Amino acid sequence: ELKKAMPKTPLQMLLRGQNLLGYRHYADDVVERFVERAVKNGMDVFRVFDAMNDPRNMKAALQAVRSHGAHAQGTLSYTTSPAHTLQTWLDLTEQLLETGVDSIAIKDMSGILTPMAAYELVSEIKKRFEVRLHLHCHATTGMAEMALLKAIEAGVDGVDTAISSMSATYGHPATEALVATLAGTEHDTGLDILKLENIAAYFREVRKKYHAFEGQLKGYDSRILVAQVPGGMLTNLESQLKQQNAADKLDQVLAEIPRVREDLGFIPLVTPTSQIVGTQAVLNVLTGERYKTIAKETAGILKGEYGHTPVPVNAALQARVLEGGAPVTCRPADLLKPELAELEADVRRQAQEKGITLAGNAIDDVLTVALFPQIGLKFLENRNNPAAFEPLPQAEAAQPVAKAEKPAASGIYTVEVEGKAFVVKVSDGGDISQLTAAVPAASSAPVQAAAPAGAGTPVTAPLAGNIWKVIATEGQTVAEGDVLLILEAMKMETEIRAAQAGTVRGIAVKSGDAVSVGDTLMTLA
Repeated sequence: ELKKAMPKTPLQMLLRGQNLLGYRHYADDVVERFVERAVKNGMDVFRVFDAMNDPRNMKAALQAVRSHGAHAQGTLSYTTSPAHTLQTWLDLTEQLLETGVDSIAIKDMSGILTPMAAYELVSEIKKRFEVRLHLHCHATTGMAEMALLKAIEAGVDGVDTAISSMSATYGHPATEALVATLAGTEHDTGLDILKLENIAAYFREVRKKYHAFEGQLKGYDSRILVAQVPGGMLTNLESQLKQQNAADKLDQVLAEIPRVREDLGFIPLVTPTSQIVGTQAVLNVLTGERYKTIAKETAGILKGEYGHTPVPVNAALQARVLEGGAPVTCRPADLLKPELAELEADVRRQAQEKGITLAGNAIDDVLTVALFPQIGLKFLENRNNPAAFEPLPQAEAAQPVAKAEKPAASGIYTVEVEGKAFVVKVSDGGDISQLTAAVPAASSAPVQAAAPAGAGTPVTAPLAGNIWKVIATEGQTVAEGDVLLILEAMKMETEIRAAQAGTVRGIAVKSGDAVSVGDTLMTLA
């Protein structure tokens, strides 16, 4: 629909290399078909990146993009660490050019690229390579505007900005500010500020509709210079901690993130590694013990399933998850068999069983389920069921204040201010006589009965989330470390393992159940 509305405007998307839009590596046949369908549906430019900066993980996607006549943009996911030097980025640029790209993007997803570093990096790439170069900076730390300007002075070919009413904080520098800055110089953009203001005014009203989803950040956040958290990850963390009733733990989590990142080989923080590192940091903080629970995806990085890390990972953690096995050293996708036919057969089978009508181009629905396994099928089931979705957001309209014809009625009300609930007691006449913080609402999860004394050791949920799969069975004998069930929380799958050997008793949950922190899931006798 966007392409129909803007046939002359190139559309661009981010593509996570071999991860596509998901959190795991997909076989090459899935990568090829996804790119084919994306181009067919109107996509023109593919900014292909890999969270590990492993060029092997970008090769199949870049080649698929070019084979279908679209623009393939290879990406340097910028980060800083003792392992990252100017030569690191020059080497990666050369490797991407050898693979075959139409342009290169420097992706500063956390806003940590300093103006001087931007000038040096852009200057050196342009000096050594004949390639069109683009710069993408987030405004979170306050350096992005300066970084863009220095990059322009160094010869960058394009930069990312956002219309002012949708700019700054977690997003990008404002388009109008850069246009005004460059006006009358050799880099004059030729854009009309007045026309840009019309666009800004339109999106100012659109943004009001999404006020409920705004993050907490009101200005710049210098903590990101240390934590290196991308803008999208920061809003994610705030939302996730709120869901865990642990919003007050944000500073602890931000302090833990660099430690987890170092344990995982100083990987860049960009989807999906930003979510993986962030979720593991949350687990470490909320459980009160570092790596008491290791998320499935964290284990995957330690095993080499996501590709090369900039430096070796924590050896003790790696040995723990390998359990005597060997890490992956080849391109991870080389270990994957073609899977598209199997995925298609599985989706068609489930659609038939559930009475789901697939789209005219059924492959698009197959890819939806493949890339979003937790929610894809549910989306297809309810695609034509408006009742299954939230109502469209509406802007908060200011209501005229009418003169009260009679005193306000007394009563007790619950109001929400900046995401926090308060109980307000209103006396006759409208005076507020009492204001107290509300007790958090009970979870929609089934109430878990406490384990009877002597019945065994309860296995509790370390996070609020949904039960993805129950592995253990009633009466099963398990050893310490055996996987009992898998919890889906914060977009990650967390394996809940037995802390001791025993016999499984009183399984209190099933797949799909919602649980809160501390809920008893089963006991080990």
